Amino acid sequence: SPDRLEPFQDDPLLYKITEDSRKRSQILGITSVGSLNRINAPKKIKEYIQIAETLMNKHIAEAADKVAEHADTVKVVLIAGPSSSGKTTTSKKLAIQLKVLGFTPIIISLDDYFVNRDRTPLDENGQPDFECLEALDVAYLNEQLIELFEGKSVELPSYDFKSGSRKPSGKIIKMTGREILIMEGIHGLNDKLTPKIPKEHKIKIYVSALTQINLDAHNRISTTDNRLIRRIVRDNQFRGHSAQKTINMWPSVQRGERLHIFPFQNNADIALNTALDYELGVLKVYVEPLLRLIKPQDVEYSEAKRILNFLEFFAPIPAQYVPDDSIVREFIGESSFKY
Repeated sequence: SPDRLEPFQDDPLLYKITEDSRKRSQILGITSVGSLNRINAPKKIKEYIQIAETLMNKHIAEAADKVAEHADTVKVVLIAGPSSSGKTTTSKKLAIQLKVLGFTPIIISLDDYFVNRDRTPLDENGQPDFECLEALDVAYLNEQLIELFEGKSVELPSYDFKSGSRKPSGKIIKMTGREILIMEGIHGLNDKLTPKIPKEHKIKIYVSALTQINLDAHNRISTTDNRLIRRIVRDNQFRGHSAQKTINMWPSVQRGERLHIFPFQNNADIALNTALDYELGVLKVYVEPLLRLIKPQDVEYSEAKRILNFLEFFAPIPAQYVPDDSIVREFIGESSFKY
């Protein structure tokens, strides 16, 4: 209502991420699109990208150091965050940093713990709700985690999305010493995912792409827009989806985030911001042709036009300058990581 103020909700985690990222932008000397465009010459932009990526890797290394501080008790790292926040690449980079510290990380996908499709709960529209906690076999997950923590061998499951059923993967793992599990999924910060696991065995990481670069001194860039652009590019590159389809399903994705991710973000022990201030210049090259395919008579046209107008402020940045282990590669392709 325009006649009253909403109650203040303190969000210490979000504030910390924002403040840390603001300082990072100041270190890099790029705080607006104009200042980014001014250095968009081959030598300067290449060096800027290298510095930005090194800073990102430094933050992930610091997260690994925090995990190592609790090596005597922590057995699983739970990573969660909204759509297109770069969780998968972050998990893989964290695994590398943990190896540097002498750990043997084992990455487990929560997607492999989906219940069989005929048991998937339905949403209010009668459609399968794959984003609710009940879509996962929580009991089976906890049973396997307990067995692992007791030093037993466990065969991980594998979920077949075509048949909608779970089957044995043939991959057997065992924790005998310096092994540590990394589990990535939207419910990672929700204690109901791992109710049987003692708190001291868990460390939680919240990952999000909170853009800090602004259009100018008075106009910020929506962090949601940044993730939507990432998602459009990734869905087209790896799933063959049109921009129209991704935009159409975006409200449903946001609904899932509001219900299953944002309410639990302050449960995190560590927060990581994966937004790279140069990335919209790179993503622009990929997303603009996709958005231009949306016709004026389509429902999604106004949203496509809004994003196109916004991207006009950015000078294009060649993808060839993006390192092959960058989080940006999770969306544009040609990553050194296997997804």
